Amino acid sequence: MAQRTVSTKDALKHVNKRIGQARGSLRRQISLPVLFGAAGLVAFGCLIIWTASLTISAASFSRHLIGIGLGTILALFCWKTDFRGLSNITTVLMVIDIIVIFLPYVPGLSYSAKGMTGWIQIPLIHLTFQPVELVKIITVFIVAALGAQYNGRIDSVRNYVKLCGMLAIPFCCVLIAGDLGSGLVVFFSGAIIIMMSGPRREWVLSTIAILIGLVALLLAADSLVDSIVGRDVLLKAYQMNRLLVFLDPTADTTGAGYNLMQSLIAVGSGGFFGKGIGNATQSASGFLPEAHTDFIFALTSEEFGFVGDLVLLSLFALLIFSTIRVAYKSDSLFLRLVAVGIVGIWTFQVLENVGMCIGLMPITGIPLPFISFGSSSMLMQLANVGIVQSIWRHRTQAR
Repeated sequence: MAQRTVSTKDALKHVNKRIGQARGSLRRQISLPVLFGAAGLVAFGCLIIWTASLTISAASFSRHLIGIGLGTILALFCWKTDFRGLSNITTVLMVIDIIVIFLPYVPGLSYSAKGMTGWIQIPLIHLTFQPVELVKIITVFIVAALGAQYNGRIDSVRNYVKLCGMLAIPFCCVLIAGDLGSGLVVFFSGAIIIMMSGPRREWVLSTIAILIGLVALLLAADSLVDSIVGRDVLLKAYQMNRLLVFLDPTADTTGAGYNLMQSLIAVGSGGFFGKGIGNATQSASGFLPEAHTDFIFALTSEEFGFVGDLVLLSLFALLIFSTIRVAYKSDSLFLRLVAVGIVGIWTFQVLENVGMCIGLMPITGIPLPFISFGSSSMLMQLANVGIVQSIWRHRTQAR
């Protein structure tokens, strides 16, 4: 009997040892906090899109699930891929980046939605895709590869200007293509990488001052240039109206400021616990435009209130800070900067989307990652998660 008890204890110890080894192997291959953060956001997004689909015909829940399925496959592919080789082909990546930006203007591929040309329709299968979502991550790889060449310290102004100039190429191309919101995402994520590449503080501060001056000059010269040329050149009329409404939300509550006012009403009416699933009257009654895309945070606030918003933002915080930890643990400077760039993409999009819904940021067409309806965004956000997991997987492996 005693012998049988001893053998049972040995068997349990062996099983526990195997389980511990399996858990250790899993943690070496996958960053669990990143996985839990992303999974939580996808699940939260599914709930929001499902509730939106009850009253908004354009919010197809089945299409949303297809985007998640395809994105998961892409994430697994990225997780298995070692991206360190991309640091040696920056020229090729830049050419690809520019081509992808202007794909929506290629005859036979171009697809217009709501009067805007920013999508392509893939032949034969007739699926639509927004190429600028791919441009964001390609640009991150380009700037990270260039920044990693300086080994964490940029010693000359020439190298710093060169790095900024390489970021300016895709940024300006995206602006020429007519997508200011995505251009800002490209700029912000690239700028974060440059700042983490080791430039001197005075160079960064000088660059910020120059950019502020250029923006002020752009706004001041916009009306003059448009009147001389006879058409919108620098800023579109709706973009200027959005800036004016941001400065004074009550200036045009039935025109350019209508979306913002309805968003503020939706956010405020949710209260602490929200109105409940399917009870978002602002979106259900059609008062809140684009409730399932651009203004989905307002929809979330109306249905789930402050508590729901807190849960949502906590999931974003978990994902972002976990990705920062992944960057910190990586031995490769290139992969570290790529992870920082992805953090920049997520951070800017969250701050801009949430900020515009509550009147703290100008209105743009930037989606809320993992939450807003749109297969292109979901596909690339999950790909970004796969890239982060790949960085974790290859964090200590010598090449």
